[in-house]
Amino acid sequence: MQDVITIAGVAVARGETRKIELPIVRLYTDTEMAIPVYVQRGKKSGPTIFVCAALHGDELNGVEIISRLINSKALRSLRGTLIAVPVVNVYGVLQQSRYLPDRRDLNRSFPGSARGSLAARMAHVFLDEIVSKCDYGIDLHTGALHRSNLPQIRANLDDQQTRAMAAAFGVPVLLNSTLRDGSLRQAAADLGVRILLYEAGEALRFDEFCIRAGVKGVLNVLRHLQMLPPKKSPHGIEPFVARRSGWLRAGDSGIVNHKRHLGDHVHKGDTLATIADLYGNELDKVVADADGIIIGMQNIPLVQEGEAMYHVAYFHEPNEVLENLELLQDTLLPEENY
Repeated sequence: MQDVITIAGVAVARGETRKIELPIVRLYTDTEMAIPVYVQRGKKSGPTIFVCAALHGDELNGVEIISRLINSKALRSLRGTLIAVPVVNVYGVLQQSRYLPDRRDLNRSFPGSARGSLAARMAHVFLDEIVSKCDYGIDLHTGALHRSNLPQIRANLDDQQTRAMAAAFGVPVLLNSTLRDGSLRQAAADLGVRILLYEAGEALRFDEFCIRAGVKGVLNVLRHLQMLPPKKSPHGIEPFVARRSGWLRAGDSGIVNHKRHLGDHVHKGDTLATIADLYGNELDKVVADADGIIIGMQNIPLVQEGEAMYHVAYFHEPNEVLENLELLQDTLLPEENY
């Protein structure tokens, strides 16, 4: 652990906490823009981890997760360094948009370039100033607009250290997700930084269950990495790796009547939704093609033919996944003393 870590020219020594503004491209109104960065360093040696949110500007649960995280009493015992970035895509948050003003997706623009597009420049700054200084990372996301995700971790589970982090997070659904070119996960992996992606909730909405699960999960990972002391009486949420997952799509356009919902255990042949015309005549059904659990779904009651409607994960032990999901819900019902 370095005695001093420097971000945007600001030096942070062991035992210090600093709020830093990381400058990025200013607006054409000559308004300065910056990514907010919170750095907390323990006095004792330990790893360095970043936790970031709003890489997509309309995915807001992570903003609240980080707000609660940095105000958690648990961090008083921190070893190592926590770098928390509540809003990466500041332009997108201002516009309540997934994208940057040029319609580029920041999470498809890594590793970026100092002389490239706006997205490439932001990606380059974030990678150089934040990610490259870390050993681990947690990237907080939600579903897209009008889509909800069940709390889940996506990561390279073929790497044993990453798999152990994913299991420690404490949600029952784990997806072994391949790295996408241009993604933050890919760029971090290229730097040797192990990273988890937490998906939960819907864009432009706060979901209390997803937020609490996220705060608790990040703290669980910090304990796993020995950056925090272990909890005296931990609740054991057993993680399960989906053997595969896939989207079920609409076979026709029309009005949707959902029959099954997020977190439901479905069986092959079950009707998940019906699609009708404007006069109530049924046009099509969305039918489960195998036994599984709904981990993502679209919420708007209008659908075009071919549109993705239900994301279903397939497990060897679906009933046990459901039991652990219920256990997670039960443990998060009381107000958490973070």
